[in-house]
Amino acid sequence: MSIWDRAKAKVEEMVGRAEEVYGESHGDAAAKVHGEAHRLEGEAEEEAALRDEAVGHDPDDGAAPVR
Repeated sequence: MSIWDRAKAKVEEMVGRAEEVYGESHGDAAAKVHGEAHRLEGEAEEEAALRDEAVGHDPDDGAAPVR
């Protein structure tokens, strides 16, 4: 994933957190749950991007040479 994908995931996480806070402050359970879902989705996408980058830069990718 590129830096843009990570940025998109971070924005989605922040928008979800904002919606979650709105739902908490206004007593809107649907907005709170919807915001929490966005936040968790953004966190998962960001973690996947970081994991993909770490695997992509790891010189030992687990493929051992055949003897």
